[in-house]
Amino acid sequence: MHSVEQYDAVIVGGGHNGLTAAAYLARAGKRVLLLERLDHTGGAAVSERPFPGVDARLSRYSYLVSLLPQQIIHELGLDVQLVRRRFSSYTPDPASPGTGLLIDNRDDDATVASFASIGHPEDAAGVAELHRRIGHLASVLWPTVLEPLRSRSDARDAAIAAAADLGVPAAEVASIWSAVFDEPIGRAIEDAARSDLVRGVVFTDALIGTFARADDPTLQQNICFLYHLIGGGTGDWDVPVGGMGAVTDALRRAAEEAGAEIRTLAEVTSIQPEHGLVAYVDLAAEAELEATEPMSTLDRFRPRPGVVVRGEWILSGAAPAVLEHLLDPAAEQRAVAAAYAAWSAARGTPVQWSDADGILGTAPAPEDGVPHPEGAQVKVNLLLRRLPELLDPAVDPSAAFGGTFHINEGWAQLEHAYLEAEAGRIPDPLPCEIYCHTLSDPSILSPELQASGAQTLTVFGLHVPHRLAVAADAIPGGHDAFRDALQAAVLRSLDSVIAEPIEDLLLLDAEGRPCIETRTTLDLERSLAMPGGNIFHGPLSWPFLEDDAPRTTAAERWGVATAHPRVLLCGAGARRGGAVSGLGGHNAAMAVLDA
Repeated sequence: MHSVEQYDAVIVGGGHNGLTAAAYLARAGKRVLLLERLDHTGGAAVSERPFPGVDARLSRYSYLVSLLPQQIIHELGLDVQLVRRRFSSYTPDPASPGTGLLIDNRDDDATVASFASIGHPEDAAGVAELHRRIGHLASVLWPTVLEPLRSRSDARDAAIAAAADLGVPAAEVASIWSAVFDEPIGRAIEDAARSDLVRGVVFTDALIGTFARADDPTLQQNICFLYHLIGGGTGDWDVPVGGMGAVTDALRRAAEEAGAEIRTLAEVTSIQPEHGLVAYVDLAAEAELEATEPMSTLDRFRPRPGVVVRGEWILSGAAPAVLEHLLDPAAEQRAVAAAYAAWSAARGTPVQWSDADGILGTAPAPEDGVPHPEGAQVKVNLLLRRLPELLDPAVDPSAAFGGTFHINEGWAQLEHAYLEAEAGRIPDPLPCEIYCHTLSDPSILSPELQASGAQTLTVFGLHVPHRLAVAADAIPGGHDAFRDALQAAVLRSLDSVIAEPIEDLLLLDAEGRPCIETRTTLDLERSLAMPGGNIFHGPLSWPFLEDDAPRTTAAERWGVATAHPRVLLCGAGARRGGAVSGLGGHNAAMAVLDA
């Protein structure tokens, strides 16, 4: 009988948070084992070459950095460079695409003039004031994200006290606190701006990966909005030089140099928390066995090459829903049966999804509504010969694409898109936002591509809830058709605000195919084990505890607790864990060290 290897900590999942936890614990002298199902680490924060024969390393999934604290970069000695973008955003007016709003972080006068050009000069001051007030909350909350959680009351009192030191009236702080933490954020946005266009641009920060309306009483949109505006205390979203993979490569180096052991192609299949046991399949050994002894139909139940290790602590970088299945493997079969019945419909009505290409599908209505987690986005990566010309002659394409390029994201358009998706249809026009990595960092392209003027575009489409993908997948070939329909919707939306068809600018790969790829929520679920394609691993939570929340254990105080004392969350599903931040990994490691 083989002895079971013993570790101080076994980490399930090699995403950026798992790597962060591994680095901190190993630096503290712990014996750490990290297990990753894929053949590489990084999770959704990777740089890859998606187009055969084309030397362009794209940030295939996540793509910008805001919530990664400089403290983590410094403490782990990460060789990570982040570039601040000059332009915040450009938004063509859907009613008149020949004009648009350009927000220049370095030229306030030009920004005010741009607000005037769309007929709403007063909104420049209104939006600036809203962001100034939220910036005060950010200055208080941001320094706490690497500390044990405060209570809601303590966080509010700290905000008021900090304001008093600056001469800001307590009533002003109480007002913005209520607007962000107690009321739907749509009210504050409507008070700040009159323009439908401007209101929509501001509101998009509340919708990344979040399917909600401006007045949603759950306030999920508010939580998303807050996290998009507090990073670094400023809310800036920066470009990682070398792509997102450069960040996770640096984290892996930090973990391994500190002594952490990392095993890839290690698919965790179960966790026994009472004994600290983690079972996983060695996928490389399994592939070798299959190559030498192909499995027949009668051999389909042949035992897989398994390994069992023991950890004093078990940290899960996987989504909480995945962890639940690992703790109770039979739960997966029950969840799959329930999910495919429920996710395919909304609000108790049959789902129907359609688009201009004429693809139709139906699915039965659920009995218990739509469960979480549920992502709500589509991601499209493109490689172009050059940037497209705009319909707006007053704005250079390098400025428009130098920040976030908003398309069909007006206030009314976002509401319409939500209602369309809720009814089971792909929104038309599809709200989208675009980011061009290569304007800030051309290093992800080969020298030849750089010299040719090639540029990358990343498109993030909103209001595409996972239920639409699952409904489509119920039909043979339906998900592929759904992906094609989404891609077509993205291209139509983009073409509506530029002066030439975007498809005419696509480079071709080595096989003569256009350099474009589309990733749905179902693609994320299947390739990255993100349930529902939810990029946050589930609903976001406030960066504080409610006043009556338990805080007896270190895990509770750090926001990483599960029902099992020695099993902790260290991924995006931890409190404060969403986005590429390392917060979930850092805080889980601190909970272990504080226990």
